[in-house]
Amino acid sequence: MLQFSTGPLLLLLPWFGGLVIGEVSNGFSHCLDFFYEKTPPLGFTKAEYQPICQRYKHTNHFATLYHRRRRTPLYSAYKLSFQKGQNRPGANWEYEPQLASPKAGPDMQPFPREIPKRVKNSQAIPEDYKNSSYTRGHLNPSMHHKIKADREATFTLTNIIPQQQGSNQHTWNHLEKEVLNRFKAHCNRLMYVITGVMPYKSEAHQIKKRVSVPEYMWSAYCCPSYKRSLPESARSFFPTYAAVGRNDRDSGEEIVPVNPDANDRIRGYDVRQMPLQELERILRRKLRMPRLSLFKGQCQ
Repeated sequence: MLQFSTGPLLLLLPWFGGLVIGEVSNGFSHCLDFFYEKTPPLGFTKAEYQPICQRYKHTNHFATLYHRRRRTPLYSAYKLSFQKGQNRPGANWEYEPQLASPKAGPDMQPFPREIPKRVKNSQAIPEDYKNSSYTRGHLNPSMHHKIKADREATFTLTNIIPQQQGSNQHTWNHLEKEVLNRFKAHCNRLMYVITGVMPYKSEAHQIKKRVSVPEYMWSAYCCPSYKRSLPESARSFFPTYAAVGRNDRDSGEEIVPVNPDANDRIRGYDVRQMPLQELERILRRKLRMPRLSLFKGQCQ
């Protein structure tokens, strides 16, 4: 479900040009539970993105900050949960009806066989990814949820970015599993996760001249309550930690170095883990958002 406000229209970052009504500061009023202390990330007010409360089967399941012209999310925020034996759902790809028409219903819907022009113009569609060199990469991954409906809800293209296979199926997938293992081993009940992207400086990186391709992915978590008897090797990972992953083999190495000894399948798609504060410094510089903060009070 989209959240609208009548706040002032602001200028976007170059990667996300144009005007839109949504305002980040108060746009998630119906889905604040997916943010630590019910507080969305701060400092994104320089850019005009569209807040979406991701509603599926009459329930909100996570939150996404999305830009319709570039047809990609900036981030998705969710609460991690887990149950042994869960399987990846055979879910349909969904779209957000209210991106196409504010009068539409609030629940995401499966793409129809014949996709209306207004839907195609407002967001990515499955055809965008066919015969491209990119996979459909989840910002909020289904593996991080125990309830079937939560897992199915992640299969909306407003939660998807064009991701290289070496990242999606290998290095970034390994990070998602590592975060899940930390949650199971050390968190007491609750972990908040925000996963997003960093764009290229140039707008030329698109699939089918419609969907913007990010240069990097990033992720951060907040575990406000964790086991105090942490082993020495795990103490630096709590209450927060973060990571940045490469989505382009040819990008520079100032943010994420390349391991020259990695096999060819994953070389250049390295993931670098780091403290939350370091990720925020990188995002402030790359996104040109000097007051950016992901978790209220640094999850303390």
